[in-house]
Amino acid sequence: MNRNGDLLLTATAPAVWGSTYLVTTELLPAGHPITISLLRALPAGLLLLLMVRQLPTGIWWLRTAILGALNFTIFWWTLFIAAYRLPGGVAATVVAIQPLMVVLLARLLLGAPMRPLALFAAAAGVGGVALLVLTPEAALDPIGIAAGLAGAVSMAAGTVLSRRWQPPVSPLTFTAWQLTAGGVLLLPAAILLEPPLRDLTSANVIGLVYLGLIGAALTYMLWFRGIARLDPGVVAPLVLLSPVTAVILGWLVLSQDLTVAQLAGVVLVLASVWLGQHAQRPGPAAPAPAAR
Repeated sequence: MNRNGDLLLTATAPAVWGSTYLVTTELLPAGHPITISLLRALPAGLLLLLMVRQLPTGIWWLRTAILGALNFTIFWWTLFIAAYRLPGGVAATVVAIQPLMVVLLARLLLGAPMRPLALFAAAAGVGGVALLVLTPEAALDPIGIAAGLAGAVSMAAGTVLSRRWQPPVSPLTFTAWQLTAGGVLLLPAAILLEPPLRDLTSANVIGLVYLGLIGAALTYMLWFRGIARLDPGVVAPLVLLSPVTAVILGWLVLSQDLTVAQLAGVVLVLASVWLGQHAQRPGPAAPAPAAR
């Protein structure tokens, strides 16, 4: 598949993640963020493991644990903390610095070039998300801000290390390993910190199945596939499509208002994503020296 096809498939993942807010608020019980994260990750990971029937070996046990913690355990946990302690717009804007963090970490861990245009595109993306979701009444909470920043750094590190550590297995198997590891690491926190989840309705079950199979298993397989085929700096800006999807779904499904500022934010986010891709394109090959 060519580069544009890989980009399109990879972009499907954050576009689908944008539906998480709608599913969570409309279909899932409130007050169980860690348990919901656990039920999103572990059953999907175990199901994929049953499909691929392949476990990590050697150093990949440790690397899988680290990646599962970064991409799922820490990221989802801190994201929920930020969401609970901050207005949704502030939380989304803080987490939107993730593409910027990927550019910096890719430089440190992979030796990737730090292109000024990529930095500008990442900053423009944060501005676009702010227009999409921030309100004048938004308040700042230090713990919430710290959690949002930690979540952005965690996912950025997971993205870069997922590129650096590529096991000799399929993206489906790699996704199964990480989802299972992330779910296992969430298990003690869910048991110790939250009450049991009781009396699930059919709507709750539908929401959990959707988040597990579509919002985790399928989308993260596409995400890790994209990381394996594309540079982290190319993949990272695509996460900004998530708040765009969330706002559009809120307008279509929940009849929420769509303001001029939000429309401007959509345009700015899409422009920043395009600019981020353009900034990371390899330059033309140098001409061969003339024969003497």
